[in-house]
Amino acid sequence: MNRRELMLLLGGAAAWPLAARAQQKAMPVIGWLSSASPGPFASFVAAFHQGLSETGYVEGQNVAIEYRWAEGRYDRLPALAADLVGRKVDVIAADAVTSTRAAKDATSTIPVVFISGSDPVERGLVASFARPGGNLTGLAMMVAELAPKRFELLSEMVPQASIIALLVNPNNVQTDGVIKGVREAARAKAVQLQILKASTEGEIDAAFGTLMQLQADALVVGPDVFLYSRREQLVALAVRYRIPAIHEWRGAVAAGGLISYGADITGVFRQLGIYAGKILKGAKPADLPVQQPTTFELVVNLKTAKALGLTVPPSILARADEVLE
Repeated sequence: MNRRELMLLLGGAAAWPLAARAQQKAMPVIGWLSSASPGPFASFVAAFHQGLSETGYVEGQNVAIEYRWAEGRYDRLPALAADLVGRKVDVIAADAVTSTRAAKDATSTIPVVFISGSDPVERGLVASFARPGGNLTGLAMMVAELAPKRFELLSEMVPQASIIALLVNPNNVQTDGVIKGVREAARAKAVQLQILKASTEGEIDAAFGTLMQLQADALVVGPDVFLYSRREQLVALAVRYRIPAIHEWRGAVAAGGLISYGADITGVFRQLGIYAGKILKGAKPADLPVQQPTTFELVVNLKTAKALGLTVPPSILARADEVLE
């Protein structure tokens, strides 16, 4: 082998690692777009990670996640969505209708997997449940449809209640539908309904002051990620003012709330992770049907009921999926 052949051989060998690195695909990036705050949603992020791992993706090993939190300020979502789009993430995971709308407005090409609290077809997010079309798919929890059921459960828990308040976030696009459904349920039971609104911590405090002035007997906490993120504040106020309250998800009852009824939200976020993983593997959102949860949980806290001087009706205990003592 002459000198020229040796140099060509060595030059080629030196180029092999570079060529191999060039052929390796860069680590995919998921953009996490949330209407809420990281602390209160930690368990949901963990469930999302579990779903991802079931499709073979582990954060830091073969996938990166860029987190963007609006922390209850929904007006920040468009800018946060635009930032993720600008970073050219491979898929966006949105945790609510508000964050999903921001993601949809920001991109028509990057896949978006979402959790929607209301009908995504009516909201114009997808073409249909079976064939979403476009770049969005995910899970629809239909929380507005469950709000009247929560009202009925609370009425059963506090049968003597003649005035029941409904606390909603006016910035949530689902609020009008929630109010409409609960109003109809209240009318059917001949119970007076009072609407309270809060989109900040201070407004939550003020709402409970108003609730006392109205002499309300019980409270329905409307479905909303900001209100859920403030569950400890809500629970503390309900205990202080001795107001029986029903919440959307189990986490509020675990924090000391009286009762909750809603989808298995941990399972929903796990499925969101599975969908994100499938898309990273090449699936198209248009081909993944929008799913709906099949498991709903009724959770009761007997210790809180005792503190409020309530006896939980046997009919509710018999239907409860979990009773905390």
